[in-house]
Amino acid sequence: MAFGAFGGRSSRAKGPGTRQPLEEAALYEYAVRSLGRKMRTVAELKRLMRLRVEPGEPGDAKMDAVVARLKEQRYLNDTRYAADYTRLRMENERFGRRRVQQDLIQRGVHEDVIHKTLDAAYAELPEQELARRYIERKRLRKPANEKETARIVRRMVRAGFSVGTIFAVLKAWKVEEAALDAVSEIDMDVPE
Repeated sequence: MAFGAFGGRSSRAKGPGTRQPLEEAALYEYAVRSLGRKMRTVAELKRLMRLRVEPGEPGDAKMDAVVARLKEQRYLNDTRYAADYTRLRMENERFGRRRVQQDLIQRGVHEDVIHKTLDAAYAELPEQELARRYIERKRLRKPANEKETARIVRRMVRAGFSVGTIFAVLKAWKVEEAALDAVSEIDMDVPE
């Protein structure tokens, strides 16, 4: 146990969950530091701040004031976040539309912002071309049998490509019809 200069217990010795709620100015500083480390959405930042304020309406009011100030100063912008995130996922990972959409939903971006962003970003590049780039980046080889074909299909589904695009790429690879037929019967758990 740590004791302060006057013999009392220091503030560092408090256990988890006994942290004092932050005032609005300190909460703002915490939010700015958090945004300095990593780009975040409004929802992600609120999740972090919720741990630093008192529960209920007083804490919500502080969070709303901090979020409004950050938006006013252009430190926090979900539209810009969605555009940057989408661009990076397309350029670096070569992910398909569905994967990026799922990731943005998880991060709390509003549905309208997601659709506008994805429509603009994916209109420029055909999905089959993006799938080919994904295959090149991951250095996937032409499957030799049904098992390898199924593995590639599942991997591409996880990367966010539609089943139609995946089969078009496999056909361009001249994968055997028997392997394609076997794979087409697999339930890939992808909502259409």
